[in-house]
Amino acid sequence: MSRFLVRRFFFAVLTLFAATMIVFGVSRMMGDPREIYARPEGYGMSPANYEALGRKLGLDKPLYQQYLVWVVRILKGDFGRTLFTERPVIDILLEKAPASLQLGLGAWLVATLIGVPLGVVSAVNRGGGWDYLGRSFALFGQAAPGFWLAIMGILLFSVTLDWLPSGTKGGPDASILQQLKHFVMPVAVLSWGAAASYLRLTRSSMLEVLDSEYVKLARAKGVSQWHVIWKHAFRNALIPPLTYSALLLAFLLNGAVIVESVYGWPGLGRLATEATFENDFPTLTAAVFFFALLFVVMSFLSDVLYAIVDPRVRYSD
Repeated sequence: MSRFLVRRFFFAVLTLFAATMIVFGVSRMMGDPREIYARPEGYGMSPANYEALGRKLGLDKPLYQQYLVWVVRILKGDFGRTLFTERPVIDILLEKAPASLQLGLGAWLVATLIGVPLGVVSAVNRGGGWDYLGRSFALFGQAAPGFWLAIMGILLFSVTLDWLPSGTKGGPDASILQQLKHFVMPVAVLSWGAAASYLRLTRSSMLEVLDSEYVKLARAKGVSQWHVIWKHAFRNALIPPLTYSALLLAFLLNGAVIVESVYGWPGLGRLATEATFENDFPTLTAAVFFFALLFVVMSFLSDVLYAIVDPRVRYSD
């Protein structure tokens, strides 16, 4: 077990190192951020101030030195300052993270509670009415674009029925009921496609296990249907949904850009989008690095869960 964890941890660190290089390289490919100030439609800047700003941002050094300085600062928790407000980027990330955390955890919980049980029911009733209903839900959930669902939700529940607010996040002075109303549509839209993917993965995995010989033997011995499904089949069919679960949680915690943009949700996804349009590379690199870190950590945790659920994984590694 220890050898398995050490190898997985080594690959996680290597992946994170590669991610830092890609994030830094892409941020520099976006162009020189000083051009924002030097353009006629910007604030204007003299050549002397232009060079001074380059020294302040570290742009006067060779690219590899800029990368090393950036990595060292990240290890110290220093992500720099935004180009416009000059606030510490880490403060902005900490301000936006709770909103994405609340939205992501809510969507992940709803998708898990809906998709996994429906996948099991669909597999057990293969070819029946519940199976066709489940597959239709999965097909529509994965085919419907997120922005279309978000806009249709606003049109139906906000404009036509006037049941739910059309966007933003409930303020600190709002009641619990009002805050929950702000969560309903973003969580529903964000969890819809995830629940559909859960259903398809769980259904296919359960069908493969239910057709195995040991399940047939258990049924021949008179084991009850409940024990066959939940004790014998479900645990062995859990690995594919478990993998998807960890990576899905990382994706949802990072913040879905479309959902946060349509509903004006003040999270990390919207922050990264705004930083891209403004060419604010300190904020953008910090946000993308946080996304990459979260994916690497959740991928490592999914490997650990593999080894716990199925010991054959760690013994075959």
